[in-house]
Amino acid sequence: MGQLTGKTALITGASTGIGLATAERFVAEGALVYMTGRREQELEAAARLLGDQAIAIRSDVSDLADLDSLFRRIADDGNRLDVLFANAGGGDANQPLDSLTPEAFDHTFGINVRGTAFTVQKALPLLNHGGSIVLTGSSSASRGVAGFGVYSATKAALRQFSRVWAAELAPRGLRVNTVVPGPTDTPGLRGLAANPEEEGAMLDGMAGSTPLGRTADPAEIANAVLFLASDQSSFMTGSELFVDGGEVQVFP
Repeated sequence: MGQLTGKTALITGASTGIGLATAERFVAEGALVYMTGRREQELEAAARLLGDQAIAIRSDVSDLADLDSLFRRIADDGNRLDVLFANAGGGDANQPLDSLTPEAFDHTFGINVRGTAFTVQKALPLLNHGGSIVLTGSSSASRGVAGFGVYSATKAALRQFSRVWAAELAPRGLRVNTVVPGPTDTPGLRGLAANPEEEGAMLDGMAGSTPLGRTADPAEIANAVLFLASDQSSFMTGSELFVDGGEVQVFP
C-alpha cells in the first residue's frame, strides 16, 4: 500500500470494468483519482463507492470540448497530474470487411485513436516531470480475429503511438507504456453477446483462447496498470505489458 501516496491520477473510461478496478486500486494506494465516463449516473455511483479520494467528471473522450472542460476542471481544482491512464475505448464489434460502414469505422477510430491522442495531448500541460502515461491496448492487435479488423487496428495504432510518444516525451521526464489485456470479464465484454446463452458460450470460447483456461478479473489488469503507473516501472517506456493469460505468447 502507499505506492501512489500524494499523487494525482486521471483515469478515463472509469465507470466500470478495468477503469473502475484501477481507480479502486489507485485510491487504495493513496492517490487522488479523477474518474471520467460518458454515463453520468453510473460514473457517480462508482465514485461514491471509492470515497473522497475519487472525483467523477462526466466526459466523452471523442468530444474535444469535453476534454477541454475536463482538464480545465483539474487545473481549477489546483491539481496537476502524476498519472494518466488513457483507458476509455470501445466501438462497434463484429464488423467484417464486407459489411463495414464508414459510420462504424469513424466511431471506433474516433473513440480509441482520436480520443486517446487528444486526451494525452491535452493532459501534457498538467503532467508533472516523472509522470506516467498508460494506454490500454488489446491482445486483438496481435491476433487476426474475424470481424474485429477495425477494433484491432485501433489498438495497433495505440501501440505505435506509445512508442513514438515515449521518444517525444522522454525529454519532459514522462514515460509512456501500454497495458495489453487479454479477454477480461467486464460489462463491456459481456455486452457483446446478444443474450445470456450466447454470453456464456462467448466467455467459454475466450477462456479457451488462453493457456490459463479462463478470462481475467479486472483487478488483475489493474495490478499491472499500477505497476506501470508507479515508480516500480521507472526504467520502462515505450513498452507493452501483456496481461493476457498467455494468449498472444503461447497461442498466437
